[in-house]
Amino acid sequence: MSITELLQSFQQKLNNKGCTLVAVSKTKPVQNLEEAYQAGQRHFGENKVQELVGKYEEMSKDIHWHMIGHLQRNKVKYLAPFVYLIHGVDSLRLLKEIDKQGRKNERVIDCLLQVHIAKEESKFGFDEEELTALLADQNFTELEFVRIKGLMGMATFTENETIIRSEFAGLKVLFDQIKKHFTGKNIQMEVLSMGMTNDYEIAIEEGSTMVRIGSAIFGARN
Repeated sequence: MSITELLQSFQQKLNNKGCTLVAVSKTKPVQNLEEAYQAGQRHFGENKVQELVGKYEEMSKDIHWHMIGHLQRNKVKYLAPFVYLIHGVDSLRLLKEIDKQGRKNERVIDCLLQVHIAKEESKFGFDEEELTALLADQNFTELEFVRIKGLMGMATFTENETIIRSEFAGLKVLFDQIKKHFTGKNIQMEVLSMGMTNDYEIAIEEGSTMVRIGSAIFGARN
């Protein structure tokens, strides 16, 4: 199947569920992204800053670019003028840098806070206690050029669907709690980003509003 056909089948599945598809285009050439763009795709995800900036410069300016990889503070300045959503924010220090660069560019930058839900140690993210402490911290509430749009989490990489489902379900509970208890000018809880190629169907069943799918659209990574 072509990129267009694969994409259209995903769009059909997800539109009915009110779920946004982020096409993960890392390592893929611009011509592949152009084909997806012609098929109506507007949300693209990259995990390397340099690659994201290069593609932004080459492609149409109505694309929503998502930074889905681990972001280093010294790279924020390259994304700040245009990035649509930063997915993996996992520290107050990173938020402060995003705020600083947002101020320089006179734009509020939307972010998702990454929550550690997987059993593996290698995943980044806040635990529940750290997350609630951050949102109550005056150093956070005073930030003016950052807006928290929701949460992001990655489940354990396993064949065991029970584990995956319980991790996603737990993140949904946390998302609902935060939405209820935390309000403010820089918190606007709307997005629950969970689910990738191998587990997106479970994620949607558990309440995901945004999934990140790459290899099932573009083929294996280069």
